[in-house]
Amino acid sequence: QVQLVESGGGLVQPGGSLRLSCAASGFTLDYYDIGWFRQAPGKEREGVSCISSSDDNTYYVDSVKGRFTISKDNAKNTLYLQMNSLKPEDTAVYYCAATPRAWACLPSMYDYWGQGTQVTVSS
Repeated sequence: QVQLVESGGGLVQPGGSLRLSCAASGFTLDYYDIGWFRQAPGKEREGVSCISSSDDNTYYVDSVKGRFTISKDNAKNTLYLQMNSLKPEDTAVYYCAATPRAWACLPSMYDYWGQGTQVTVSS
């Protein structure tokens, strides 16, 4: 049974950092395209960052480039998102997701989802 469990969200001040984790079970993370998505109130879910299983190529949405870093630990079957220099507009529920193959970092292309973790950036 495929399962993804996110952790690491919370309340942080602007300029602060958080590291999100996504523990995968029921499948081998390294063989899947995987990514982080977020959904703010009243907005559509968007792709934040994704990793391709074929070549480990990474994608970042423009708004997080230079601030967020996606990585994975294959031994732990875990995906991470290091978030630095956080801004209030980063406030959202963050989800990790996986799929055998995705052509883009779009929510519609991902099959398996975690329950999400809330990130709130506020002073």
